Amino acid sequence: MSTGNTSQARPETERRRTEILRAALDIFGAKGSTNGTLSDIADEVGMTHAGVLHHFGSKQRLLLEMLEFRDRDDVAGLAERHIPGGPALFAHLVGTALRNSLRPGIVQAYAVLSAESVTDGHAAREFFRKRYRVLREDVDAAFRELCAQEDVSDSDRIDKAAASILAVMDGLQLQWLLDPSIVDLADTSEFAIEAIVNGVMHPGPALYSYVHDA
Repeated sequence: MSTGNTSQARPETERRRTEILRAALDIFGAKGSTNGTLSDIADEVGMTHAGVLHHFGSKQRLLLEMLEFRDRDDVAGLAERHIPGGPALFAHLVGTALRNSLRPGIVQAYAVLSAESVTDGHAAREFFRKRYRVLREDVDAAFRELCAQEDVSDSDRIDKAAASILAVMDGLQLQWLLDPSIVDLADTSEFAIEAIVNGVMHPGPALYSYVHDA
């Protein structure tokens, strides 16, 4: 049996899926995940609503794959198509915050899906569990490389710092979405990342040392 039609269909299918994902970035980036619709995306790519569903099954699945596509697209121009290691990773994270400040709708979709993913059985749960696990490992490795470079050794502090950087970046995104005129996402993210990195490299006095009895 000839497989010629099948082999031709696969590249075409991937091309159409990529078109839909890029359109989703545009539509959801401008309108957010609630106001942006599958019909908007279908119009953008010259397809029917049913055609979009044929490729992705549901809006939620499209949103998840869009986030994965965004992550791949963000590192497409980097060496080995992966975020940098070592001290350069922290600068990359600051750059990520700056890029995110230019695409509020995508950040909104991420915030909504990540919050919903904590419920049992949610379709996005495994996606975010894996994402955080991989990112913690990447940030942890960057800290260890930086500490080795600067002759600093504090494994317990590094473990806490890796999770803290991710937490503060996501938390600042939420504050920024709610009050974009008050919270500067790029600047506050840079401040927080610097504070955490310096807390590992040059730990200061314990917080309680600043509390004095009246």
